[in-house]
Amino acid sequence: MAGKSSSGKHYTSKGQRPNVKQHILNKIRKESTTFKKFDLWAIWKQNKTDPWVTIENSNKNETAKKQIRVRASELWGDPRNNKPFTF
Repeated sequence: MAGKSSSGKHYTSKGQRPNVKQHILNKIRKESTTFKKFDLWAIWKQNKTDPWVTIENSNKNETAKKQIRVRASELWGDPRNNKPFTF
């Protein structure tokens, strides 16, 4: 015969509701994008690679594509030119 199991010790959240307010998450995302760009740029410059970057689509008529992927060299320039990076 099986024993009674207690649900308190082995409960796993199903993740149905957020535990942080949405406006706080939005502020964190906006602030962290600058640091992510800088980290990506530093790694890219060090390895001399050309990663893909996701940006907002400048063509507002394409409503199906809110964000597009472009090469980092198109966005920030070639890393081999050793130009100072500005945000």
